[in-house]
Amino acid sequence: MSRPRASVIVRCYNEREHIGRLLYGIYEQTVDDVEVLLVDSGSTDGTIDVARQYPIDDVVYISPEQFSFGRALNYGVDAADGEFCVFASAHVYPTRRDWLERLLEPFEDDVALVYGKQRGDDRTKFPEKRVFRRWFPDHDIDRQRSPFCNNANAAIRRSVWEERRYDESLPGLEDLDWGKRVREAGWEISYAADAEIIHVHEETAREVYNRYRREAIAHREIMDDDGFTFLDCCRLFASNTVADYRAALREGELPGSALAIPRFRLMQFLGTWRGFNQEVPVSDRLRQRFFYPDSEGYPELSEEVHDRDLRIDYSERDGSIDYTPVED
Repeated sequence: MSRPRASVIVRCYNEREHIGRLLYGIYEQTVDDVEVLLVDSGSTDGTIDVARQYPIDDVVYISPEQFSFGRALNYGVDAADGEFCVFASAHVYPTRRDWLERLLEPFEDDVALVYGKQRGDDRTKFPEKRVFRRWFPDHDIDRQRSPFCNNANAAIRRSVWEERRYDESLPGLEDLDWGKRVREAGWEISYAADAEIIHVHEETAREVYNRYRREAIAHREIMDDDGFTFLDCCRLFASNTVADYRAALREGELPGSALAIPRFRLMQFLGTWRGFNQEVPVSDRLRQRFFYPDSEGYPELSEEVHDRDLRIDYSERDGSIDYTPVED
């Protein structure tokens, strides 16, 4: 049996609501020389039952006690056969049938990693939509200088991973750490704007706080010369909140986002401040809180893309939801 060109690896935990849409989108792709694997970390809601309605190749299991983002990725790549490994969060889905094609296209001989665009849908908080726009622009970046990347929508060269596995001890930002290490080794990172996914975040305020806190802990370990003071927290909360309100006013998002804006920004920067200034190591109890906290809409489609023939029509799968892009 020939080796697939790419292996799509999906990390999941209790993603019954979202996993089917992602898999539907994967099997609509123009690239068909792929295998699809799930790495499940203890789902109890029927996620795997939904996934097995599609012709997935394998499910790799990792216990909640063993889980970290880096370890889950290492498990997935260990089980994969592809020359390139594509990572997708279980709560994302591609907007176009050439998503994989566009994500794999920039892999010239010196490129180790390519990541793609992320946008939100109507469940996405307005400040996070602005975060997506800032970090994932509408233009390609060929061989960027920064190690930034995001494994919710990315692909790596397997041969590079074989020499530099993901750090399994980090509570987050395993992608940034890997990007930093491969850049230091002389490899390149590129960004593919047309490799677009919708990233569905339905987090509570506590979950936003925990996400930014654990990522700040990881960032401090990866970039050990960085710091974040309480003054930074207050300054960035104020400036970003004001900027969000101005943008929301221009875009007609008020009064609907009036409360969500300061709540999200407060949790974002309080979590970041707390994480950067945490003196004690991450305990098993805190790690459990980060990864397993107690705890229908329409996508916001990029205006730059108007090729209807490559749009994935999810309406047949989802019933009454119409995903047809709105023309300007």
